[in-house]
Amino acid sequence: MTACMSSVPTSDFSDSSLSVIWSCPRVGDIHDADLQERVQHKLDFKTKPVGSLGVLEQQALRMACILGTDTPQLEAPQMVVFAADHGLAAKGVSAYPVDVTWQMVENFLAGGAAVSVLSRQHGIALNVVDCGVARDFAVRGQDPEHKLPQASEPRLWRRKVAYGTADCSEGVAMTAEQCAHALRNGAQLVKSLPGNALLLGEMGIGNTSSASLLLARLCGEPVQEVTGAGTGLNAEGLARKIAVLRQVLDHHAGVSDPLAVLAAMGGLEIATMTGAVLQAAAERRVIVVDGFITTAAVLVASRMQPHVLQRCIYAHRSGEPGHQRMLAHLQAQPLLDWQLRLGEGSGAALAWPLLQSACTMLNEMASFESAGVSTKS
Repeated sequence: MTACMSSVPTSDFSDSSLSVIWSCPRVGDIHDADLQERVQHKLDFKTKPVGSLGVLEQQALRMACILGTDTPQLEAPQMVVFAADHGLAAKGVSAYPVDVTWQMVENFLAGGAAVSVLSRQHGIALNVVDCGVARDFAVRGQDPEHKLPQASEPRLWRRKVAYGTADCSEGVAMTAEQCAHALRNGAQLVKSLPGNALLLGEMGIGNTSSASLLLARLCGEPVQEVTGAGTGLNAEGLARKIAVLRQVLDHHAGVSDPLAVLAAMGGLEIATMTGAVLQAAAERRVIVVDGFITTAAVLVASRMQPHVLQRCIYAHRSGEPGHQRMLAHLQAQPLLDWQLRLGEGSGAALAWPLLQSACTMLNEMASFESAGVSTKS
């Protein structure tokens, strides 16, 4: 796809013509008290003390409710790593140069990154999406649109909207049109992927800055309290990063609508991911959320369609200070707390076998009656 460029640097979503590019899918309420009661009954009468498998039981119940069945099966899981560059990186908000974005995309595709290794280990299809990397990638054998990734052969999807965002300390990161194109790209990609589980990953030098900005503006958090070292900034670098982010927030002081905030200070990978999350939620896929940046996309999506949150499972609590605040705003309980801060989708891949175990336990573990085991007297 060729880059979609706009000559008008605005993030105004009031233009009705943007609905031709993308319209937000409706995400309905999937709460089903009868189903929840049936699944809870199954769990309570397994051959164990009630609740003795703890969070594993909670996750089995959650996936049953997401998929709408008391015998949930996770099928053809899709790890999607959204990649893009950030104009704000030129202001020194990251410890690494912007070239790392495209270099890591190549590493994902070569099978050498953490998310590559973990996806391969757990049989998760790895999709890498060029949403706005500041470099083009060589033609690959998997380029035809009908080809899907195999367990040991990642797939690059070319969905470049622009060669990175603009510097959001000086103007909007994306025009409204660019943001709408990114949202559409994410939705259309999910429509083309098999399975009923979407695992979120990302890559983009400078994208922890965007996540902090989105949290600060959408949730009213002090930016200095939700901004961390990211890729490893020292104390001086962190102070510089916070100063730059304050400048961005001041520059966009009047922006509050979720889509306008996303366009003004988000990233092309976050916007594409937001579109993917909304579509996956509309299709009742299990959405496995990784760390700070992927949770930021869920935050934006939930401000447009609150029932998105019913479909989400949070893999871990990141070492980034902003992630803890963001999870609290979403009332989310992450599965792991391992001081992970790599991103890529690595935490989602690590959590995946726990979700498989939860479904297997619900579906295959015997009940007291079927096993002929006496219940509590």
